[in-house]
Amino acid sequence: MKGWMGKFRVLFILGSTALVLSGCGLENLTALDPKGYGAQVSLDLIILSIVIMVFVFLVVMVIYTFVFFRFRQKKGQEDVIPKQVEGNKVLEVIWTVIPIILLLILAVPTVTATFDLAEGQPEGSDLLNVNVTGNQYWWNFSYDDLDVQTSQDLYIPTGERVYIDMKSSDVIHSFWLPSISGKMDVNPENENTMFIEAQEEGVYWGKCAELCGPSHSLMDFRVVAVSPDEFDQWVTDMKNVDPEAEPETASAQEGKQLFSDKGCISCHALGSSPTAIGPNLTSFGSRTKFAGILDPTKENLVDWIMDPESIKPGNKMTGNYKEVTEEEASKIADYLLQLEPSEITPEDAESE
Repeated sequence: MKGWMGKFRVLFILGSTALVLSGCGLENLTALDPKGYGAQVSLDLIILSIVIMVFVFLVVMVIYTFVFFRFRQKKGQEDVIPKQVEGNKVLEVIWTVIPIILLLILAVPTVTATFDLAEGQPEGSDLLNVNVTGNQYWWNFSYDDLDVQTSQDLYIPTGERVYIDMKSSDVIHSFWLPSISGKMDVNPENENTMFIEAQEEGVYWGKCAELCGPSHSLMDFRVVAVSPDEFDQWVTDMKNVDPEAEPETASAQEGKQLFSDKGCISCHALGSSPTAIGPNLTSFGSRTKFAGILDPTKENLVDWIMDPESIKPGNKMTGNYKEVTEEEASKIADYLLQLEPSEITPEDAESE
C-alpha cells in the first residue's frame, strides 16, 4: 500500500506540473492560434496527427479491454489455454496494412506542406524579399530593392507573401515564427528560403530555435504586420532617415557625439548602411525590448552599455568598445532612445 501511495504522489505531481505548464506561453508566440498561412498549415497537420493518434489509441484500448475481460483467468478454468493465433495471415496483414495507410495519410500532406512552405519567390515576381542574417545573438533584416535595413524588428504588409532568404554569419541558428509560419534552419554554409504571410495586423514574436550559445534563449525578434499603406509609409520614413540629423535635446546631442567618439558607430549602423558586428539601431527608440529581456528604459540601457556581459553572456559587444563612464552612458542612452524615424510603430499594430 505504501508503495502505491508513493507512485500515486509522483503521478499526481507530474500531472499537476504538466497541467500548469500547459497554460504557459504568449498569445503571439504559439502555433495553436495561427495568424498566417504557414501557421494555419502547421495547425492543420497538428490536428491531423492528433486525430490519427487518438484513433490508434482508441482502437488499441478497445482491443485491450476486450482481451482483458474475454480471456481473463476464471475460477475453475485455471488450466484452460485460449486458442492461439500466432501466424494468422489475415491478422498479420491487417495490423501491417493499417499502420501503413495511417502513415501515408499523415506523410502525404506533411511532405506537400513542407515543399509548399519552402517555395522560393517566382522569377519576375515583384513580391517583397528580405535577406535575414542570424548572428549571435540577434537578427538583421535587409529589404531587397527598398534600401532599408533593420535589426530585431521585421516590418511586413498583411495579406502578402514575403519571401525571406536566410543565412548565418557564425553558427547554426533557426528562424522560428510560430504564429505566422513555421521554422527553418539558418546555416552559415548555405542559404535557406521560405515565405511568411500574416493575415492580421499585429506584433508577433519569433525566436531562435537552435541552441547557439550561452544567450540562445535571448535571441528573439519581432514581426510587425501592418496594412500595406502603413508599410509603404514606414518604408518611406526609413528611406528618409538622416543619420547626421541633430537630436533635439543637448544631452542627446552629446550622446550622438559620444556614440561616434567611443567607436559605437563602427559596429552599429544607422540608416540604410549595412551593419557590421552589432544590430542596426535606426529605430531603436521604437523597440519594446532590447538585449532579449530588458524594457527600453534609460536605466536599463545605461546598465547594458556599462556591462553587457552580465546581461547577455557571450554577446559581441563585450570588449569591443571603449570604456565609458556612467554619465557618458546616460547621454548615449538619451541619444538612442530618441531614434524613432517612423510614426508607424509596433504599438500601432498591437492596438488594431
